[in-house]
Amino acid sequence: MSKMSYDIEHVLMTADTVGGVWTYALDLAKGLAQHGVRTTLATMGPAPSAGQREDACRIPGLQLHVSEYKLEWMHEPWVEVDAASDWLLGLAERVRPDVVHLNGYVHAALPWPAPVVTVCHSDVLSWWQAVRGEDAPDADWGEYGRRVREGLCASSMVVAPTAAAMADAERNYGPFDSARVIHNGRSNVDLYPAKKRSIVLTVGRFWDEAKNLRVLQSVAPNVKWPVYVAGDPGGERPRTPNLNLLGRVCPSTVGAWFSRAAIYAHPAKYEPFGLAPLEAALSGCALVLSDLPSLRELWGDAAVFVDADDHAGFIAEINRLADNEAARQELSERAMERARQYDVRSMACSYLFAYQDLRQTNLLDLDVFFHPGVRLL
Repeated sequence: MSKMSYDIEHVLMTADTVGGVWTYALDLAKGLAQHGVRTTLATMGPAPSAGQREDACRIPGLQLHVSEYKLEWMHEPWVEVDAASDWLLGLAERVRPDVVHLNGYVHAALPWPAPVVTVCHSDVLSWWQAVRGEDAPDADWGEYGRRVREGLCASSMVVAPTAAAMADAERNYGPFDSARVIHNGRSNVDLYPAKKRSIVLTVGRFWDEAKNLRVLQSVAPNVKWPVYVAGDPGGERPRTPNLNLLGRVCPSTVGAWFSRAAIYAHPAKYEPFGLAPLEAALSGCALVLSDLPSLRELWGDAAVFVDADDHAGFIAEINRLADNEAARQELSERAMERARQYDVRSMACSYLFAYQDLRQTNLLDLDVFFHPGVRLL
């Protein structure tokens, strides 16, 4: 693929290694590399594993810089968040990026030497409203909310992976001067449909309230097919008939489970985008999803939707698909067709357009600022 005729050559990007942001960052870096764009990836939070480092090293033009400063949503993070500010600005001074791409919020308020794109992957206030049904307590999260708002409002552009996620961000932190929705994309290199088995799969940390996997624990005894959960079970391992906990598994093993499962169930209460349903769809699974605005936006008629707390609804829809191979196959094909729209190439091109728009705006601002015919008052 030839390089696009843009003047973007180097992006400084932040990420953490805890969840889907790491996968997103590497996929985006791969897509940017196809256009000759180098990425400096600065991580905070837990250090990358050996496997994650190897994955990063395979991407052309990517340089990995690792720190272990606390992330802004962690307990009492602010001393380390402020220390990370100095580290990030020092890194920016050394590498001189054309654009700064932040996958967190607070550091957007720093005096960066380049335009700043801040991406709203998820946030505590929106999570609390969706999962707990109330506002996050100000005593615990007031400082977080203030700092996130400052960062987003200071950003040159705010991006969200769905219009629903952007609406959450604007409600809690906006309005923003410049905002854009760019759907996430996923490489399908390790995702493939295979001979399907009579299996219901879900992926997520069992203890994560947002993933709402307790619903599947509740419905599993009444589901006709065995239910498998891939992800950290936390401190307890519930023993429920027909529920099988796989525990933590490596990405290649998860991919193999995706390829075998005929149905993917996702009862989440909060999901700004949903990487796992996308991976399931690319692997040929029929999707049974919670009825969230973000998931409706992405999947439309390519999934079955059930209210997140409707246990009977999940039982009925999973069993209906288990009993009807034709309906299951049709839903699988729709999901695969829709999933192909959310590819890395499209995501990278959309971000390149956004970066370029900001660069042009920045250069125009500088041209006006330094133009000899302009008087500064």
